[in-house]
Amino acid sequence: FSDQTIRWIDASYSMDLDPNWAPDGRSIVFLRLPSPKEEVGIGPHRKGPPWSIRVAMPDEGTSREIYRAGEGNGSVYHALASEHQLLYTGQQVIFPDERDGWSHLYSVSTAGGSAQLLTPGAGEVEWAVLSQDGRDVIYAGNFGDPDRRHLFAANLATHQTVALTSGEGIEVSPVAMKEGALAYLASDARHPIHPVLMSQQRAENLGESWPEAFPANQLVVPQSVTLPLRAGQTAHGQLFLPINDGRRHPAVIFMHGGPIRQMLAGWHYMDYYSNAYAMNQYLANHGYVVLALNYRAGIGYGFDFREAEHYGAAGASEYNDLLSAAEFLRSRPDVEPSKVGLWGGSYGGYMTALGLARDSDLFAAGVDLHGVHDWYNWSLGVRDRAPYFPADATDQTLATAWSASPLSSVDRWTSPVLLIHGDDDHNVRFDETVRLVRALQERGKSYEELVFPDEIHGFLRHETWLKTYHATADFLDRHLKPQN
Repeated sequence: FSDQTIRWIDASYSMDLDPNWAPDGRSIVFLRLPSPKEEVGIGPHRKGPPWSIRVAMPDEGTSREIYRAGEGNGSVYHALASEHQLLYTGQQVIFPDERDGWSHLYSVSTAGGSAQLLTPGAGEVEWAVLSQDGRDVIYAGNFGDPDRRHLFAANLATHQTVALTSGEGIEVSPVAMKEGALAYLASDARHPIHPVLMSQQRAENLGESWPEAFPANQLVVPQSVTLPLRAGQTAHGQLFLPINDGRRHPAVIFMHGGPIRQMLAGWHYMDYYSNAYAMNQYLANHGYVVLALNYRAGIGYGFDFREAEHYGAAGASEYNDLLSAAEFLRSRPDVEPSKVGLWGGSYGGYMTALGLARDSDLFAAGVDLHGVHDWYNWSLGVRDRAPYFPADATDQTLATAWSASPLSSVDRWTSPVLLIHGDDDHNVRFDETVRLVRALQERGKSYEELVFPDEIHGFLRHETWLKTYHATADFLDRHLKPQN
């Protein structure tokens, strides 16, 4: 600031991200990610040119590499949900890596050398922050509880790990405070996300999640379920059961977006999926058996699950998990097998449309919110983004993308569908639904529509969410519940 100059730190042809100062202000650590290869964006990315971590000394004008990822698992960087990807004590850098098939934290000395594992076990780290004294890294992950998140602390000197929270709650987004206090966000099956302060091992809620009169005890506690193995993967989900009255009930499969998301056994920490969880609770309270499906390509179950072969535009392998979910529900004595419906948004809308297009005999109706319907057409680009397929994409690549698209199977589509989309969607083009509607019209297929002018992908207005979910419930009731 004194001489109003700018000095570039080791400019490169890579992407340099997440700069962090050392506590003494003498050095900066940052991530270096190789420029991405032009390839289909939604599909497995199992390996690529390895990323690295560098330390720069601005006063000396130097920069050096202290860590480089391996060539296999973890060579493509998978980010934390935290504000910072790298935590820097001045002597150590803490960072995420997937070398062992899970998103774990490692530490490496600024002098270089081998990286040390801090978070062993089958589980994924999603948030991480340093304690105020720099002795511990506090992290949120799903170790020992795949469909929830809990908080842990790993000591940087001893590498010993202790659980800070446990049980049937969900704890995320930790913030380290003075004197060992910790703030975080928490929820459970019956209470939405709210702030909590933990001090001297005592947790205190800082805000009420419900009005006093709200009947939270009537909400369903979802059951974590593992679905039948199909095509090399075992999918997961949460099952919401209505009151057991001895009758068969209509069933609905909900599919999240992303696809790198995961529905949890409680209120979600993301607003979009907190709303979806609320809708699943509403359906269960109105007589539906609801399964929130965590299909391959999502997070929470390891590298091989998230980067499953042939998912998305590379072959729609995740559709196997929807078929597995259908098998699971249709075999239950409390489900009417002819009344299984689908609903989901974004990638969940894609999965809904794919299910109705390919297997209307299995799925009696569906609600598709702003879904993708034609991977091949995405080669035209999304808004100002680069083309979805590179110029040298092979005919086989394009043919696979088309066959993985709902539009390729629209001739077999017979089940009714409600199509919902905002026309200012910057994530999935409004044109995706316009083209599906045209295809359904040309074939005399049944559909209903709900369009929101000036709305974006993750609806901005509370009014829009209410209209969407009221329309969804009404549509499912009309098509899945008996006439009486």
